[in-house]
Amino acid sequence: MSNTKTVAKQELVIEAGRTEQQYWKDIWRYRELFYFLAWRDILVRYKQTAIGIAWALIRPFLTMVVFSVVFGQLAKLPSQGAPYPILVFSAMLPWQFFANSLSECSNSLIGNANLISKVYFPRLIVPTSAVVVSFVDFMVSGIILLGLMAWYNFVPTWRIVTLPFFIAIAFAASMGAGLWLASLNVKYRDFRYIVPFIVQFGLYISPVGFSSTIVPPQWRFIYSLNPIVGVIDGFRWAILGGESNLYLPGFLLSLGLVFLLFISGIWYFRRMERTFADVI
Repeated sequence: MSNTKTVAKQELVIEAGRTEQQYWKDIWRYRELFYFLAWRDILVRYKQTAIGIAWALIRPFLTMVVFSVVFGQLAKLPSQGAPYPILVFSAMLPWQFFANSLSECSNSLIGNANLISKVYFPRLIVPTSAVVVSFVDFMVSGIILLGLMAWYNFVPTWRIVTLPFFIAIAFAASMGAGLWLASLNVKYRDFRYIVPFIVQFGLYISPVGFSSTIVPPQWRFIYSLNPIVGVIDGFRWAILGGESNLYLPGFLLSLGLVFLLFISGIWYFRRMERTFADVI
């Protein structure tokens, strides 16, 4: 009798369109898989390295030192009233998060090909877990910013409470671009070579080592077509306070582009998702 009840509870119902209708509920149902993938990637990321997660501190710190010397000491560029290392690192944080997310997301589906080709689960979990791993590095790197503020005796203003809003924008930009590249990389493996170029090129055209205020006024709106410009300017506005001002037209343009990137990234990923298992 009890066996009959057990079989009835485990009855499998196959219904046309059911997967599409319950897609977002399935993401919540498979949350344990999401935790597993994210935790696995965090453990594997620095496995068999001599200094482990300290790499998350060393890489942005050394980049900050180089940018501070080149742009702050040699080029004597303005620092918006803040110590130049803090100016650089307040931009290094969102940039490293964005760049790491692009790299990890673009390879996430290929790296989990065995899992994707064997069982069903919402594929959106895979690139999202990759972004979360990059976010862990972002949080760890934030220790350097706190250390710099203590070293220079720099006290942030009330604007610092708005920082979570700009972190959310950085997350949306990383997620949107990451979904596009993850989907395209499954079909066109050329993107494994294109993504490093995008990251390297983006570092030079984004205001990481310098303030966007040095861009001539007539070009600032066009410069904001790079959505990371708005993200970085927002971080600096929140962290530096004081003389740091937000160029509102450019920020709104970047915000709109980030929103478009996020929505279109989800749309394209969902459209291509059903072909991943066959193409991989």
